[in-house]
Amino acid sequence: MNRTDRLYALVEDLRAIAPRRRSARELAERYEVSVRTIERDIIALQESGVPIYAEPGRKGGYTLDKAMSLPPLNFTPAEAVAIALALSRAGDQPFAKQARTALRKVVAAMPGREGELARELARRVQVMAPVEQPEEIRPLGPAGVSRSIEDALQRRKVLKLEYADRKGMLTVRDVEPGVFLGGRGGFWYLVAWCRLRDDVRVFRLDRILSALVTAERAPDRPLEGYVADVPEMIVQGAILD
Repeated sequence: MNRTDRLYALVEDLRAIAPRRRSARELAERYEVSVRTIERDIIALQESGVPIYAEPGRKGGYTLDKAMSLPPLNFTPAEAVAIALALSRAGDQPFAKQARTALRKVVAAMPGREGELARELARRVQVMAPVEQPEEIRPLGPAGVSRSIEDALQRRKVLKLEYADRKGMLTVRDVEPGVFLGGRGGFWYLVAWCRLRDDVRVFRLDRILSALVTAERAPDRPLEGYVADVPEMIVQGAILD
């Protein structure tokens, strides 16, 4: 990154988190330069009229005038996670690093509670590292199933499923949703605690005939417990940081 790009990025970085602060050391690590280089950059920006202020002390750092900060964005947690999923597929493609920077700015500008909810939901929506791209778009099941799962994950509610297994046998199950998982071959799955089996089970979306969000709140179970037994899982999380 040349100096002009770094100066612009510094302003946008501080704008995104204002009125919070970043120390010179944090900025130096983020932009892979020395602390002294960051200090010179900040001075140059201040001399050009950018309202950056230094707050002294152990927890001090640089901050941008509140008047220059972004207003709260009207993204819902689900919309933020949708953006994260799209950007997480950038991988090593051109502008992949910029995609991650853009995502940080989106989340940083969200109101505190909404940002926390977005991060929690992102932990529960994951994509398995793809082996190959599917030749066709896989079905997500009947209309409303995916939306019900999204709703249950956000609100931490128990789901009542009608599910046909690989042999076509139909069962009705109350499940505690854990992870919404994009799998190999383009299929999507719900990883959940199945009360019928009293264990973690993986439900393929195109085999879920119906999904009803109940009024019962799902117990808090460690997220790791949902994915530990899923075979051959190589998970890339939709990380919001």
